[in-house]
Amino acid sequence: YAGRNVMISGAGGSIGSELCRQILACRPACLVLLDVSELGLYTIDMELRARAKKMKVKLVPVLGTVTEDNVMRRVLTDHKVQIVLHAAAYKHVPLVEDTNNIIKACENNVIGTLNLAQVSMENEVKSFVMISTDKAVRPSNVMGASKRMAEILIQSLNTHKSNTNFSMVRFG
Repeated sequence: YAGRNVMISGAGGSIGSELCRQILACRPACLVLLDVSELGLYTIDMELRARAKKMKVKLVPVLGTVTEDNVMRRVLTDHKVQIVLHAAAYKHVPLVEDTNNIIKACENNVIGTLNLAQVSMENEVKSFVMISTDKAVRPSNVMGASKRMAEILIQSLNTHKSNTNFSMVRFG
């Protein structure tokens, strides 16, 4: 990650914010923090800002969602992103299981992942790492099923001729 332009989606979340801390320690040239939550994004940006400045790492907070392809395209292009760590997900099982939230959870976890992956391919991002969950193994809830669907999509993209290497890791 040293000297590279890296974007972390879901940067304000529990996993995303820890990735931000660890990637910053690797001294990337630019670290793009993407989150749909203003509070989450503000919190991690404020935490890292002084350290990034001292390390001469360009820190770019972006308020947006992975479901907006025009926003993702602009961010990847403007900041010449080489590596995407995709941690953005709706993951709180009781909230996601509520019938009022199932469609939004699937839209974010499945369609958002596919959108960001496709835009990454278009922009010739070198590496795309999807952060998944142990709940994707034999899923018994909407969150696990939506993350499993996203994993299958990411696996299928490696069969396309592309300059982007797709991989995933399960946390849990």
